[in-house]
Amino acid sequence: MSVAVMTASEFRAGGTDFSERRRSGVSQGMLIDISATGDKTITWDADGTARIGALATIATIATDARIAAAYPGIAASAQGLATPQVRHVATLGGNLAQRSRCWYFRRADIDCLKKGGSTCPARSGNHLYGVAFDLGDCVAPHPSTMAAALLAYDATITTDRRSGLTIAGLLGDGSVSNADHTLAAGEMIESIALPAPLQGERATYKRAISRTHAEWPLVELCARVVIAGGKFQLVRLAAGGVAPVPLRLTTVEAQLSGKIANAASIAEAATAASSGAKPLPMTAYKLDLLQGLVRDVLERLSD
Repeated sequence: MSVAVMTASEFRAGGTDFSERRRSGVSQGMLIDISATGDKTITWDADGTARIGALATIATIATDARIAAAYPGIAASAQGLATPQVRHVATLGGNLAQRSRCWYFRRADIDCLKKGGSTCPARSGNHLYGVAFDLGDCVAPHPSTMAAALLAYDATITTDRRSGLTIAGLLGDGSVSNADHTLAAGEMIESIALPAPLQGERATYKRAISRTHAEWPLVELCARVVIAGGKFQLVRLAAGGVAPVPLRLTTVEAQLSGKIANAASIAEAATAASSGAKPLPMTAYKLDLLQGLVRDVLERLSD
């Protein structure tokens, strides 16, 4: 079997993903260190919108009081990501552009679609942590927690070559199986823009994991709601860990729009979280976790 490794030049910022891939032998190309040159700032416009530099650390976002007030789901997602040690080094741009966490991809001696191969070994192999929404040939879920959070907030991304990219524009729709993002060789994320915060918004983030500490999520959810007059005026739900890209749960959102914000309406709508799902033989359990997260998070936000 021909086994390919990544030999093209790669950017290094915090290096939490890059360094692991170098140790495993998956990445062997030249290193371009951007840690001292990229934008690490969070800036605010007069209308209250924020722009976050791609090299801002996850810890900076997690502990920024103004981000927490204006975009609570972004702050909560950053707070729940990885470990304190990783959050103090990892960058927002790096989190968005990180590579697949599939254990077949991470083995230098195994070929796969994302390394130039012709098949996905996880599909016929051990895909316990794979997708429950089977959208393409690759069955590895996208690993970026912040991508799901930014999807919930309709964020846009600026690179050194393009502007106004949505999360879907950056990551694709999940059908392209040979890449984790749409960035061209040498293209670098520069900043992420967030729209104006919503008055009265409540938001949070929660993940289901298999261990208590330092674990990747099996399923994760960033949720935003606006409740007025006891009814849901806005619901935004973005799920990670279940598909090759973060997913908006639009069926649940539509079902709850204008409904009374109580446990009964939430429970009924939560069953629609798996709408369109195509689980693999070993991943149907993720749909139960997803429905449970939707119920739990929305009940907490509606209290």
